[in-house]
Amino acid sequence: MTSTKAIVDASAAGSWRLGDLSVNRLGFGAMRVTGSAAFDLGAPSERETAIGVLRRAVELGVNHIDTAAIYFSRLRSANELINTALAPYSDELVIATKVGPGRDASGEWYSASPEQLRGQVEENLRQLGRDHLDVVNLRRMPAVSSISEHFGVLAELREEGLIRHLGVSNVTVEHLAEAQAIAPVVCVQNRFGLGLQEHDEVLARCGEQGIAFVPFFAIAGETRERGAAARAGEDERVAEVAQAHGASPAQVRLAWTLHQGPHVLAIPGTGNREHLEENVAAGALRLTTEELAKLGPLG
Repeated sequence: MTSTKAIVDASAAGSWRLGDLSVNRLGFGAMRVTGSAAFDLGAPSERETAIGVLRRAVELGVNHIDTAAIYFSRLRSANELINTALAPYSDELVIATKVGPGRDASGEWYSASPEQLRGQVEENLRQLGRDHLDVVNLRRMPAVSSISEHFGVLAELREEGLIRHLGVSNVTVEHLAEAQAIAPVVCVQNRFGLGLQEHDEVLARCGEQGIAFVPFFAIAGETRERGAAARAGEDERVAEVAQAHGASPAQVRLAWTLHQGPHVLAIPGTGNREHLEENVAAGALRLTTEELAKLGPLG
């Protein structure tokens, strides 16, 4: 039995490379530091609480933070909080952002045209207080069939030195190949988790090519931005495995995610220090072959 009660460093999950950047496989998603979610689904945490969570994440060995300029609520901006909490940034800290979807000042969504991507990249740079971005993921919007034109713009910004590495999000293996024909891809962010295995083919292709696969909603699943707390109940198999390890169901789901391959990263997000420590501890949870088989493709 693997206990997850003690405070564990993020390095317990092992590491992977995003291009020439090494990161611990257990990272942090910044969406929820703006509130219960980035999209105004509840009152945000106190500002100092959010800043404290970000600083605690780095203290716990988290060196991969996922964020975006679109992560803001009425009172909070994830990028600004990161800047306040962590600048000047450590050389070991990798901050990944995403572009493609956008939100105007009123919070209304739009899908960026290729011509708007430079502005989105520059907005992330300003908010984070950086002269370049470590990783920028192009998130494909559902109505976009080909990503070549959008990705080509980001490849140009990479050549200019504004971006170090490129990734893609919400893509198929065909989209991945399309992007790779233009510039190197170091990571893929797709929705994936226990019971959400619609991107198995992309995960496998990433493993074959040594590309990081970075699931989002690995804990929340179908509840998406509403988070794990919105679950009506946990599958009894998850609960049984959690009990055997003295862990929470969320920790089991994170551990299951990390067990899908050494190239799989996790970026759970929270605005709560206790939940942060639990998430990081999940990186040390080792599931047996029998437990993985027992969990299976849960819905």
